[in-house]
Amino acid sequence: MDAVDVGAALQSVRAARPDGAPIYIILDDRSAHTGADIRCWAKKNQVELCFTPAYASWVNPIEAHFGPLRQFGLANSHHRSHPAQTQALHRYLHWRNANARPPDVLVAQRKERARIRSEKGIRWGGHPSPPRHKGRPTVEPIGFGRE
Repeated sequence: MDAVDVGAALQSVRAARPDGAPIYIILDDRSAHTGADIRCWAKKNQVELCFTPAYASWVNPIEAHFGPLRQFGLANSHHRSHPAQTQALHRYLHWRNANARPPDVLVAQRKERARIRSEKGIRWGGHPSPPRHKGRPTVEPIGFGRE
């Protein structure tokens, strides 16, 4: 994707919002995104370009949606053609949008899960915190039959 493609994409986004309201677009620091012509066009058209730091794609909120999209739309699939694959992706996106939970519900669920993990002493890896012993730490063998 070069600067011409980026410019065309930005123009299509701006056209989708003809009321002139400001638009914020998150981009990485790729040279095609940072050119003077792109920045000048964005400034004239009330498009705010928000750049993620180098090597920090995880900062972009859209990245969280790519994993589920790959898992539910592409994983273990053998689509007959690209249009069939596109239809499968659109079906997933339609389902995802129809079943989206309100942000306040998601925040409440995250807080509750964090509270439960804290009470059980479960770390982010999913395992309970090991008991703290004074002196030399002991190592528990991992094997079958362990509960």
